[in-house]
Amino acid sequence: MTDHPSDRRCFRRIAIDAKTEVRQNGQEWPVKLLDLSLKGLAIKRPESWKGNNALPFEVDIRLDPKAHIKMRVKLTHDDHGQLGFECKEIDLDSISHLRRLVELNLGDQQELERELGALLHV
Repeated sequence: MTDHPSDRRCFRRIAIDAKTEVRQNGQEWPVKLLDLSLKGLAIKRPESWKGNNALPFEVDIRLDPKAHIKMRVKLTHDDHGQLGFECKEIDLDSISHLRRLVELNLGDQQELERELGALLHV
């Protein structure tokens, strides 16, 4: 049996419940975070959604009062009440928090290294 790239994801998704906001052009939407990976995130589309797919979005995920994951993202899909975003920019503190979160959820250092390697070669 062979593994085709379409048969598996390069980045494991982590289900997480964290206060999350999406922003664009002065608009702000508090959203339900569905999952998060090293490459992006999925949220439940808010009823008041009026985002412009052609422009980037800012996402702020509050892990606790002192730990935030902030990233600039691009909307990649809008399906069945869910929005999927791909991370385009992330600061050093945010990637450190995200890396630790993924590490704790994967429980496998080799899997984490594989995902980080895939991220650097995308």
